[in-house]
Amino acid sequence: MLRTMTNLIEPDEVKAAALLAKLKPWAAEARAMVRLALPLAGAQLAMIAIFTTDVLMIGRLGAEALAAASLGVVAYHFVWVSLSGPVIALAPVIAHVIGANPHDEENVRRALRMGLWAAGSITIPALALLLLTGSILELLDQPGVLIERAVPYVLALLPGLPFSFAFLALRQFTTALSRPRPALYVMLFGIAVNAVGAYALIFGELGMPRLEIVGAGIASAFATFAQFAALGLIVLYGRGFKRYRALANFFQADWAKFKELFHIGLPLGGTSMAEMAFFSAAVPMMGLLGIAEVAAHQIAINIASISFMVPLGVSIAGTVRVGMFAGARDAHGVRRAGWTCMGLGTFIQMSFALLFWIFPEAIVALYIDVNDPANASVVQLATSFLRIAAIFQAFDALQVTGVATLRGLKDTRVPMALAFLGYWAIGFPACWLLGFTFGLRGEGIWFGFVFGLAAAAIAMALRFQRKTGERRALP
Repeated sequence: MLRTMTNLIEPDEVKAAALLAKLKPWAAEARAMVRLALPLAGAQLAMIAIFTTDVLMIGRLGAEALAAASLGVVAYHFVWVSLSGPVIALAPVIAHVIGANPHDEENVRRALRMGLWAAGSITIPALALLLLTGSILELLDQPGVLIERAVPYVLALLPGLPFSFAFLALRQFTTALSRPRPALYVMLFGIAVNAVGAYALIFGELGMPRLEIVGAGIASAFATFAQFAALGLIVLYGRGFKRYRALANFFQADWAKFKELFHIGLPLGGTSMAEMAFFSAAVPMMGLLGIAEVAAHQIAINIASISFMVPLGVSIAGTVRVGMFAGARDAHGVRRAGWTCMGLGTFIQMSFALLFWIFPEAIVALYIDVNDPANASVVQLATSFLRIAAIFQAFDALQVTGVATLRGLKDTRVPMALAFLGYWAIGFPACWLLGFTFGLRGEGIWFGFVFGLAAAAIAMALRFQRKTGERRALP
């Protein structure tokens, strides 16, 4: 009775202290998430910078060269993203191991070894698909003159393909150890190598032959190898990594872990493919509307893609944090890490949304001369598309961080199904109905993005809540 009365007259200071005590673990998690996410976001932006460097240089060769290179990049990136899932799965697998036992170097090494094996395995089908680039582009009814230039460019990229998957495996390893900065520095190094190589080989400078678009592909392939070699040396001899002896017993199989990587990773590739195909499908739809719509779409989607790199970095951090708590069987930690990841990514993306809504024309002006009357329709459409992008920024952040938190729980099959439903059962029909049936044209297609992303985002958040709700045991 006395205790009940004491609770009734509990001073405000005591209540505030109790609230602060509850919030303290969340604040600590947010700090840890930010520390891990910042270099990861930087690495994603560095990846974009490598392709942007190529685009800027190839653009000086003319519109035809730029269009051909764009086709080649889309083909290469689509195959790479669709097949890279088993390597991306390496991060949550290692995070679970570390969460269960931070000193379990043997199992971390086994996972890394199988991740590198997986990188080698997926290289074979990736090469086979990319060797068919010309035939695939013909089936898609692309202009023959562009195919003739795009295919040699893709072929020039192929020598770097196995190193790109192996580099990804090393990145997943360093990220899972919560040490992402070496990969960031290596990627910045890669930007420099690629820029110098592309300048020399595209234009025939620095004593190199003038190879134009093919030169850009060769430079990118060499830069990929240089990144792999640099990060490989760091993993083998760097402080904090050397003790894992990455190459010890390299040819000794661990089929259970190898199978686990593919079991988790193949649906990850499917999820990424569903999203990428959804946005890629907008290009031919815009083509049905006109050249101005296509140009405006490319500008707006490039801007949105750049901003997306930041919550993508947060999402990778979320995978690691959730995975570590899951490995430690800490259900409260899993929930804190997951919701912190989703909240942080959404908050950051809302800042971009504000910029897109208030300053759309100023942002578009970075890509095209807004004062040229010939560009008026493109500027007007791109500005409108950016304002619509402002609406879906929060959903875009929530879906990517939601997928990542589920990945940290090694839950990938149901999220893949949810992604296909969100993008293709809801998003794509919305794009078509709003754009063509209701006559909203390009703006209707972009409003369809809102519906697709919102459906996927809400589904992923509900899935995480269902998997980790207070009354549920940790999966």
